[in-house]
Amino acid sequence: MKHRARKLRKNMTDVERLLWRRLRDRQLGGYKFRRQHPIGPFFVDFVCMERKLVIEVDGGQHGKNLEADVKRSDYLKERGYRVLRFWNNEVLEESKSVLSVILSSLLKDHPPHPDPLPPKVGGEGDVAEDWRLGEEGI
Repeated sequence: MKHRARKLRKNMTDVERLLWRRLRDRQLGGYKFRRQHPIGPFFVDFVCMERKLVIEVDGGQHGKNLEADVKRSDYLKERGYRVLRFWNNEVLEESKSVLSVILSSLLKDHPPHPDPLPPKVGGEGDVAEDWRLGEEGI
């Protein structure tokens, strides 16, 4: 399992890499995400274990595998995970909206983490209002 997870992490799609840049290092609301993480017999694209939230990024091949995707999502939901699915083009073209949906799902029914970015000392510079989403798209 570990070998396969490492291989999947090394061979992420360009879209997965773009999204990972915004999810890694607790950049989104202070929540920790894992990538290409095994859950049962499946490897999920991204997961926040703390909130049991799975993020799947689907390309064109998933349109042909809807039944398998439903089975996979049902398996995860039976184990208490919430699953968010996004198409590749959504991540590429509407990155701020995708990140906003993910953050909203993380915060649903839970108080937010303390601000992971400490205020600047001496009043130098301001933290952007939407720092959780980044100043630019993915």
